[in-house]
Amino acid sequence: MLRFLSIWGGSFTLIPARTIAVTATAVVLAAGALAYTATGDVGATSTSMHSSDPRIPAATPEVSLPAVLRQDCTPYGVNRPEPNPHRNFYFTRGAYSSSPWSWRGRSWSTDYPKADQQFLYVMARTLGWDIHACENPIRLDDPHLRRFPFLYMLEVGNMGLTEAEVLGLRDYLLAGGFLFIDDFWGPNEWANFEREILQVLPGRKIDEIPMDHLIFRIIYPIEEVLQVPNVGNGATGNPQYYGECYYGGACTATVRGIFDDDGRLMVVIAHNSDLGDAWEWAEQPSYPYDRSNFAFSLAFNIIAYAMAY
Repeated sequence: MLRFLSIWGGSFTLIPARTIAVTATAVVLAAGALAYTATGDVGATSTSMHSSDPRIPAATPEVSLPAVLRQDCTPYGVNRPEPNPHRNFYFTRGAYSSSPWSWRGRSWSTDYPKADQQFLYVMARTLGWDIHACENPIRLDDPHLRRFPFLYMLEVGNMGLTEAEVLGLRDYLLAGGFLFIDDFWGPNEWANFEREILQVLPGRKIDEIPMDHLIFRIIYPIEEVLQVPNVGNGATGNPQYYGECYYGGACTATVRGIFDDDGRLMVVIAHNSDLGDAWEWAEQPSYPYDRSNFAFSLAFNIIAYAMAY
C-alpha cells in the first residue's frame, strides 16, 4: 500500500492501481453511474450557473453524492466557514481576480459548482479516497490556502492577479503546494497566463512534460494527450471541432509544467483543453466518452502525484 504525506504532516492512503481495476473502463463506469436527485446538501443548483449559456442542455438537475459522503455543504462561495479538518483530500478551487479588460468578471468560477461536485462523486466511486464531499473554493490571498496541497484553477487567459494574490500563490507553491491549470485556449490566452504565472514564479521555465512522467502513469496509464472539448463542441462528435482557438494559432492540446529545483512538478498546465467541462457534463449521452474518461484519468493521476511528491 502506498503512503502519501502532505506538506503539512498529515497522511492518507491511496489504494494501489492493481486493486482498483485500473483500466479506462473503471472511470467510464464511474462517470456513467452519476445519479441525479433533488438533494439539498450540495449547494445551489448547477443550472442557475449556466441558464443563459446556449451550449447547456436545459433543466439538468444537480449531482447527488453517495449518502456516506453527505455533509452539510454551505452555499457555494469563497467566504464559507473553515471546512472539516478531518478529511484527507479537498478538491480546492482557486478564486482569483480577472484582468480589468476581461468581459468575464468571475472567470475562476466557470463550470462551478457542478464540475467540482461531479468530479468528487466519480473520484469517490472510483478511488475510494477519504475526501471532503463539498466543493472548496478559496482566495489566493487567504492564509488558509496552505492547508490544501492541491489547487485547481481555470480560464487563466483572463486572469489578472493582485499583488496580494501573487504573493499568496508564490508562498503556497514554494511551501510545497501544487497547482493544476485548465481550460484556456490559443496564443493570446497563453501569453496572459505566462505573464501572470511568471510574476508568481519569476525565473522559472515552462516545459513540456514527457509522456513517461509519473503523471501519465501513477494510477491510470495514459499514452497520448487528447483534446478535451466543451460540451457544445463535444456534442458534434467530430474532433476537428473540439478546439476553441478562434483567434488563430496552433490549437494542439498540450500538458506542460513548471518544476522546482529538485525536479518536482509544482504546476501542471493543460492548454487547449477543457477538462472541467468533461467532468461537468460526463453524464450527457452526447459528450464523447473517450474525452471524459481521459479528463478524469489525467486529473486523478495529477492529484495522486501532487499528494505524493
